[in-house]
Amino acid sequence: MTTDQEAVHQPEAMSFRAEVQQVLHILAHSLYTDREIFLRELISNASDALNRLQFEMLTNQDVRDADAELGIWVEVDKDARTITVRDSGAGMTRQEMIDHLGTIAQSSARAFVQQAKAQNANSGDIIGQFGVGFYSVFMVADKVSVVSRSFHPDAEAAVWEATGGDSFTVNVAEHAARGTSVTLHLKDDAIEFANDWKLEQIIKRHSDFVAFPIYAGERQVNQQKALWRRAPREVEPEQYKSLYQQITLDYEEPLLKLHLSTDAPIDLHSILFVPAKRERGMIERRIEGKIKLYSRKVMIQEEAKDLLPNYFRFVEGVVDSEDLPLNVSREGVQSNVGANTQSPIQQRIRKTLTGRLHRELNDLAAQDTEKFAAFWKEFGVFIKEGVAVDYEYRDDLLKLLRFNSTTSGEALITLADYKGRIVEGQKEIYYVMGGSLDAARNSPHLDPFSARGIEVLLFSDLMDGFMLSGLREFEGLKLRNVDEADIELPGELEAPVSSLSDADFASLAAGFAAALGEQVKEVRASKVLRDSPARLISDDDGPGREMQRIQQMLGRESEPQPRVMELNPAHPLIVALAQRAAADEADPIVAAAAEQLYDNALLLEGLHQNPAGMVPRIQRLLEAAARSGVI
Repeated sequence: MTTDQEAVHQPEAMSFRAEVQQVLHILAHSLYTDREIFLRELISNASDALNRLQFEMLTNQDVRDADAELGIWVEVDKDARTITVRDSGAGMTRQEMIDHLGTIAQSSARAFVQQAKAQNANSGDIIGQFGVGFYSVFMVADKVSVVSRSFHPDAEAAVWEATGGDSFTVNVAEHAARGTSVTLHLKDDAIEFANDWKLEQIIKRHSDFVAFPIYAGERQVNQQKALWRRAPREVEPEQYKSLYQQITLDYEEPLLKLHLSTDAPIDLHSILFVPAKRERGMIERRIEGKIKLYSRKVMIQEEAKDLLPNYFRFVEGVVDSEDLPLNVSREGVQSNVGANTQSPIQQRIRKTLTGRLHRELNDLAAQDTEKFAAFWKEFGVFIKEGVAVDYEYRDDLLKLLRFNSTTSGEALITLADYKGRIVEGQKEIYYVMGGSLDAARNSPHLDPFSARGIEVLLFSDLMDGFMLSGLREFEGLKLRNVDEADIELPGELEAPVSSLSDADFASLAAGFAAALGEQVKEVRASKVLRDSPARLISDDDGPGREMQRIQQMLGRESEPQPRVMELNPAHPLIVALAQRAAADEADPIVAAAAEQLYDNALLLEGLHQNPAGMVPRIQRLLEAAARSGVI
């Protein structure tokens, strides 16, 4: 018979969730490359616990062992074949141990399992990506004991134990000091890790720049001084790469880095990265970066969104400043970094980082065309957004813009390139908007420009319409949409010869107008079309397509506004349709062709709301063409 006191101290057995069981099985039996990453993950967890405590103590001194050194200790017992990693961080309560060690986010676990089964992946990479770091201990251990005591003065210590099977146990423990101690009982094939020298090498490789001292025995083995607080000349490329991986879990090398470390006129230490890809990670399709903000080496914000303009939200990195005050309350620290309450110091940090980032990107554009083209492919849409919203850095942003054009082939050109190639008498920069690059290249609006050898910029992103709200002219040249009705182009061209009489064309135009109804304001003959049968143009009081594109970008349905339809009297299709209309005013093919030409124009411009709705009409036209022997 057990006493009540003995019953209280009986370990409580609990089962892992099914997803965790799968993760444990894979880690214990399948992934054996880079097994050393278990130590990286444990040290990373310890560092997080120390960061949490450090932040807590900014506003709360009523914590257990308030004067204890903040550090991480790694100890080896060769005879017992154990490794212990302990820290003096925030610690955990019994319930927190159950919550954090006994469960894992279902989606993360499933993604990890799928990825591990799908390919012979590097275990360190996929463990880092899917947040299952603690469980990596089961690659080297057949038993793990975690003893922890929370920083709360009245919290009791608890112990959590597992052997890599389906269950774990929790119980009360004797642990006087605040923090967490993780003890690994090594497997037979992992005894190599019970070696001080081996562990020191792993720490140097993966955790050299952890912001807290890491001790092996009596000696500190990590450099501890953060990379961003060192002079750029002292940092090796591999160290930048390692830091980027630590803060982003993106294992592809970044496209660009900016390392700024200065004491005047403001204390600022920062390393910013531009990722190689807009979407980071195979499962988590994250496109926005995170900038960690430190004050006096204390992390005060995990994600400081207001240190750069919103259009630079893809940037990753770390910012640290001695000049940022540590407020008297945690809420004050957090609110003080908000966009609406930025202090003068924060404003200067933002201005400094933004200016340097612009300079670095413009230097990249000037010095490495290929690398900048890769940047533009991934992040050009953000630069276009900046043109629309940031007048202060407008000139810098305009230099970064890149576009396809009617004469550049696959190459991208700048606005300055375009200006340098304008023809004699040209006073404007012309652009065409299309639903895709190919659609823009095939726009009927290009006919008079191609005939005169005038270059036209090709806009096909939804963001282009938004960009144009902040880009109306460049170095004295107004930007002009080629679908406008009153454009006067330099040079004279001989008009195409039409075989239609004025009466026949008028009859066809009337038939088109009747078929299209309120969708068009007018149907008239074009003076500029040469190779295309029809186009839709905007008269002076017509609303811009740019605004309609913005509506689409915002996910709002927007019906096309009535415009003028121009027909090419010399085009064989228009001639044939006019002949059909002259023979039969009620010919259904004429009405169907009018609707199809109208839809074609919308489709090329990217403004058609329901392209699939054209299919039945196209089928009717094909059937009519087949019956007439045309096809």
